[in-house]
Amino acid sequence: MTNSRSVVWLAVATGDTKPAACTRGIAERREPKQGKMDSGESERPDSTVDVGELATQRGPGPGKRDVTSNNRCWELRRVLRNLNNVSTKQHRIAELAKRSPELVFTSLAHLIDLEWLLEAYRRTRKDGAVGVDGQTAVDYEANLSANLQSLLDRVQSGSYRAPPVRRVQIPKGNSSETRPIGIPTFEDKLLQRAVLMLLEPIYEQDFCDCSYGFRPGRSAHQAIAATWKHTMDLRGGFVLEVDLRKFFDTLDHGHLRTFLRRRVRDGVLLRLIGKWLNAGVMDSGNVSYPDRGSPQGGVVSPLLANAYLHYVLDEWFHRDVLPRVRGRAHLVRYADDAVIVFEVESDARRVLTVLGKRCSKYGLTIHPEKTRLVDFRRPLLSPNKSGSAPGRQATFDLLGFTHYWSRSRSGRRVVKRKTMSSRLTRSVQSIDRWCRAHRHDRLVDQHAVLCQKIRGHDAYYGITGNGESLKKFRFLVHRTWRRWLSRRHRKRKLDWDKFNRLLESFPLPPLRVVHSVVRPREANV
Repeated sequence: MTNSRSVVWLAVATGDTKPAACTRGIAERREPKQGKMDSGESERPDSTVDVGELATQRGPGPGKRDVTSNNRCWELRRVLRNLNNVSTKQHRIAELAKRSPELVFTSLAHLIDLEWLLEAYRRTRKDGAVGVDGQTAVDYEANLSANLQSLLDRVQSGSYRAPPVRRVQIPKGNSSETRPIGIPTFEDKLLQRAVLMLLEPIYEQDFCDCSYGFRPGRSAHQAIAATWKHTMDLRGGFVLEVDLRKFFDTLDHGHLRTFLRRRVRDGVLLRLIGKWLNAGVMDSGNVSYPDRGSPQGGVVSPLLANAYLHYVLDEWFHRDVLPRVRGRAHLVRYADDAVIVFEVESDARRVLTVLGKRCSKYGLTIHPEKTRLVDFRRPLLSPNKSGSAPGRQATFDLLGFTHYWSRSRSGRRVVKRKTMSSRLTRSVQSIDRWCRAHRHDRLVDQHAVLCQKIRGHDAYYGITGNGESLKKFRFLVHRTWRRWLSRRHRKRKLDWDKFNRLLESFPLPPLRVVHSVVRPREANV
């Protein structure tokens, strides 16, 4: 196939009256080629097209960057101008990626300058846990300009070395299993944020609408609402729960690099990602270098995981599965948690048969117990052999909620959601540990923290139809708080009458539905 070349110039507005100079870069155009259906990959002959690099503009001189307390107004204007420049460049990257889905970006790293790093610093959390070097955000900010300049010099020269991540084990549900969390250093978080700001505008144009995890403008509640809509439209249907065993620990580096090179071939960015994948893990003072996986807790790890599953699961589902099913089917994925809703049972069983092979091809393993097919048809449409409705209806779990069939206030069959029993138990156990440790604190202090914890619980689990679980959680919080207040003194016990009088002075927050399906509907009317 002959190569066709064309020149595309991409100019970035920087807010200055003078036009920004653009330098030429190379991006490759990918042309699809028919490949094997089961593999989900195809070899594509590449032709090249020249694409102008995004222009950068020089910021203020070194002397103008020092901001004093008497010049806060100028500092605010500088921050807003810097944000506008970075946002404009991101918008142009996203525009080019959306207009030309076949382009492969080969020159992006030159956009990382001091202004870009300063904006990345602004977006990085300052209250996170420290890494292996023990450096906090306050320590880094004490000499911010010099630290950013040093970081930029090391990135541009290729001498940047990614430090190991500090591994912390956190409980996983109510079982004895733990989830390993990798905590990078603050400078590493900052640089990962800068790289994420480059890659995110590109991959947001490629990711499917069925993906909701760790994406801007998307949340877990949107995934739950989409699942509810699909099950209601299909009258329940057949739900395939997909659970990947230790996905972040078994992510294959070779396949990940192959997936990334489909869209980005900037050598600087790919080398940085490779350094983070091979940085090592420090656990109990010992450093190990695993050849698989991406540490949970890194800033860029969610994007890498989404890119990996986009090619392994999402693209395969829309390209190979949907054209071959007899009925309707919908995929909803939040990071490594996914459900597929089918209208026809035979379609669900065929996908369940090939799903394990598809994942094992890319180094992933399907959990044999948690991956299951659920007959979630509406109760009146799923009689048993005797012809009567079954006694116990099937349910499935997704993102902390149990989905089940029930009746609305008008008597219609609807899909409702309630807090998973394991999540409710875990929340109450957390309250119990806190009340035990702080039972001798002042009542006003205990009350303030408990109110904050209850509001945080409602912020996630406060959805329409989950009122009974929220009421149960409040009752268990009351019982736990009374029990530990009663143990403040050996002889004087706090019975329920005294505790109810105490609640009159220190009432806990009332039940609140934060995510309502009624209020948005009323707002549209």
